[in-house]
Amino acid sequence: MAQTTHAQIEERVLGGTTARRGDIVIVSGEGCWVYDEDGKKYLDLGSAQGVAMLGHCHAGVTEAIQEQAATLTLCPSYLYNDKRAEFAKALVDVLPKHLPHVFLANSGAEAIDGALKFARLFTRRSAFVATTRGFHGRTMGALSVTWEPKYREGFEPLLATAHVQFNDAAALDKAVTDKTAAVVLEVVQGESGVNIGTPDFLKTAQQVCRERGALLIVDEIQTGFGRTGKWFAVEHTGIEPDIMCLAKGLGGGFPMGAFAYTKAIREVLTPGAHGSTFGGSPLACAAGLAAIQAYRDEGLIKRSGILGANMRNQLRGALEGVALVRDIRGLGLMIAVELRTKVAPVLKSLMLSHGVIALPAGPTVLRLLPPLVITEKEIDLGVQAIAKAIKELPA
Repeated sequence: MAQTTHAQIEERVLGGTTARRGDIVIVSGEGCWVYDEDGKKYLDLGSAQGVAMLGHCHAGVTEAIQEQAATLTLCPSYLYNDKRAEFAKALVDVLPKHLPHVFLANSGAEAIDGALKFARLFTRRSAFVATTRGFHGRTMGALSVTWEPKYREGFEPLLATAHVQFNDAAALDKAVTDKTAAVVLEVVQGESGVNIGTPDFLKTAQQVCRERGALLIVDEIQTGFGRTGKWFAVEHTGIEPDIMCLAKGLGGGFPMGAFAYTKAIREVLTPGAHGSTFGGSPLACAAGLAAIQAYRDEGLIKRSGILGANMRNQLRGALEGVALVRDIRGLGLMIAVELRTKVAPVLKSLMLSHGVIALPAGPTVLRLLPPLVITEKEIDLGVQAIAKAIKELPA
């Protein structure tokens, strides 16, 4: 009788919600590379869904986790903890100065849900405004402000949310009323195509929120911690959100989420207004502290902007004249190659034939979220593989 494989076990026990690209089983990783159980290596240009910003098994983060795991892993929020305090200070030090307070959670979706709760508490209003093609998570709260109908179908009724066209300032102005608790948006939409918010749209969002008593919640889950060439994408825009949601790069690969908020919001909070059993654990905070130190000490934030611009230029050169390519765009190491055809065959070919892992962003967009530690040589390898995979498609 044939032995049951790891892939078969996962499909039988965990399957049903994830579309697979092949039967490979990843067992280890180092830097920008991951390895399957047969020893084949893959260049991970998706950073494990945008999380492994420092690469896989970053030495500093790994050491911090190991040391803390042997010291103290859990400490409830009603008791103080040294590592939590150190991490909180380090995080606030890199956040925009108008956001001096932070709630620590376990994921991006949890951060969004917490932000929605705080917005309702602060404004005493119940409705939200979000954008078309925006993605904020799949818990019931986060799903309410996520736009994609296929994610929402079957789970209604959700929180009352009006979705307006991304980058349509007039539509946003019209949608925000005296019943709006908050506007929720991304500066750069990741999941739906690496769509960059225009200055007019983003400034209008802040202006109408201020005028009408709503809060502005910016989702920096995918864009934070150097992904766009700045610590946070809002630094490209000049806007100052009332709440900013964080995750992915926050823990350097360790599961962690957070949202930062203003002093005014802090003043309406009372004990028990929100909570988390695992949020802000010493283990997560040790990882997060090591990650922030790595972003700083290794100069990764500025480097992301430089390498991202170089990678986009290389892609344009390698794909010049290829009719199937509609556009190449991005900000920092957050890059999209938009095609005139379905992207799924390219993603599968990249992984199985060229040993490169990339991500989709909608049906026709190839999304690249390389680790910030990627080298120029690894960028060259990735660009060459992407160009080959696209050129192999039938015209």
